[in-house]
Amino acid sequence: MLDPAGVPAHVAIIMDGNGRWATARGLQRSEGHRAGTRAAKAIVTRCRELGVRHLTLYTFSRENWSRPKEEVGLLFDLLVDYLKGELKNLLDQDIRLKVLGEFDGLPFIARQALSHVMQKTAKCATMTLNLALNYSGREEILRAARALSAKGVQGEALTEEAFAAELYTAGQPDPDLIIRTSGELRLSNYLLFQAAYSEFYFTDTLWPDFGPEELERALEDFQGRQRRFGKTGQQLERAT
Repeated sequence: MLDPAGVPAHVAIIMDGNGRWATARGLQRSEGHRAGTRAAKAIVTRCRELGVRHLTLYTFSRENWSRPKEEVGLLFDLLVDYLKGELKNLLDQDIRLKVLGEFDGLPFIARQALSHVMQKTAKCATMTLNLALNYSGREEILRAARALSAKGVQGEALTEEAFAAELYTAGQPDPDLIIRTSGELRLSNYLLFQAAYSEFYFTDTLWPDFGPEELERALEDFQGRQRRFGKTGQQLERAT
């Protein structure tokens, strides 16, 4: 059983396996992406119910632009449909929407839809839903370094806190738990700075099949671990 007091504050998910899910069923890849959108809706709701304060979904990486044009178009169509259909639910659940990534590089219609929902949910405070869109972990680090350089920050003033304040996740805690579906065992350029002490959970389950029960199994596994943050257990106990 989950301990409500031990639910991670920030869960990040690499949603992988939509295409393989569709292929295994003799369907078009588009059907896998549609099923993946339905899975995302269910996971957002369950995280909110369980008390997760921040949920980050790896929605579209910078590398994804290399996919076929039709597939990219479909992904953004699904995103816009999701935003239009879920705005009321986000407001009802007091969930704030944020975007991590190069916003200006997104299609115009997607930017419009995202801006509208972000503005409408700006005062929601129970949970923050981050969509990593047009996102690259390495580029995020370079972006932060350039921003600090432009401000003339150097020497002892260049601290972890100053650097973190220039990241897309500024003001949010680092992810406690990063989940990746579909059996792949890598980060894929995701939250590279923020993942320094994250716990990882890998599952062979393809994203469209990753439902609330699978999420709870991941959280139960997380609660069974002792997080040391580079310290011994005795040091960690004294520190907390």
